[in-house]
Amino acid sequence: MTKLLLGLSAPVLALVAAFAITSLVLLIAGDPVGGVWGEILSVPEGRNIANIVNSASVLYLSGIAVAIGFRMNLFNIGVDGQYRVAAFTAAVVAGEAWLPGYLNTVLAIVCAMAVGALWAGIAGVLRATRGVSEVISTIMLNFIATSLVAFLLRKAAVREEGSNNIGTKEIPEGSRIPSFSFGDGPGQEIYGFVVIAVLVGVLYWFLLGSTRFGFDLRATGRSTTAAVASGISVTKMVVAAMLLSGAVAGLVGMPLLFGESYTYGSTFQSGLGFAGIAIALLGRNHPVGVAIGALLFAFLNEQSNPLQILVGVSPDIVAITQGVIVLTVVVSYELVRRYGVRLEQQSVARALESERAQREEVTA
Repeated sequence: MTKLLLGLSAPVLALVAAFAITSLVLLIAGDPVGGVWGEILSVPEGRNIANIVNSASVLYLSGIAVAIGFRMNLFNIGVDGQYRVAAFTAAVVAGEAWLPGYLNTVLAIVCAMAVGALWAGIAGVLRATRGVSEVISTIMLNFIATSLVAFLLRKAAVREEGSNNIGTKEIPEGSRIPSFSFGDGPGQEIYGFVVIAVLVGVLYWFLLGSTRFGFDLRATGRSTTAAVASGISVTKMVVAAMLLSGAVAGLVGMPLLFGESYTYGSTFQSGLGFAGIAIALLGRNHPVGVAIGALLFAFLNEQSNPLQILVGVSPDIVAITQGVIVLTVVVSYELVRRYGVRLEQQSVARALESERAQREEVTA
């Protein structure tokens, strides 16, 4: 029971601290604190709920991709570049329609996962064979991916009529993943890819918690020395973890591609990989925790949209809140960990004292 309470106290403490710090920022800026929080914490309407779920599905996949690296003690900052390359590849493959119907969809998704895995695998191989920090290599690969996709987009894209935007060929209707509606009003459609996102979370939980590969990955992440002593190949696990992380990163853009935009263009959403880092930290790399973090970030993003109009405050205040949440999560988990260690030490000390007292009574 104590362990459960300690686990819950850390995120609660982080959210309370983030709320207080953001409120202080608003006060210093002279903005209405009550009005801002009243708007952000208001009950969302049906259309907003759909937007939150759709956004959360994308952020969830990004968080899981980052979490896989974290469990191996690898910092995959390259999810942003990996999903860009993967989404572009999937858009080109699906747009060509080499296969009919959903076979075309499956082919495009498989290609996206393969490209994402290969792009992340570059950093994995460099780390495993040359000791190059994955932080440095993935940051550089992000820049290369952005430039590469921009270059290839000019070669493979078609210009939209009456617009300066360019994009790949549209995905045929028969290859699009249909959305489903949870209400009667307009704009209440949820991406069908949400189901796949949930399956990814289940597979992540099963793989890491119930398979030999997951045990080896977690063991290597905790101690490479102990892993080597157990006969685990650290080199193979580093490469495998980065490949798996990149494969999931390849899915990040799929809900948008197959559920809304149906093409990859200059306006395709960016920055999703960096949000995944914050969400993985907030969720402590647990599939349920990452889901809660993704929903929280999606909720804050959606509720911040009308702030400029209704309250006269820039919606960037939500970005400040999200950043503060990440910082307070790190601090609060460390404080709770130290408190838990202290409680455990006190419990052991009491047990030893009780045992000593019993021995003295027996000898007396």
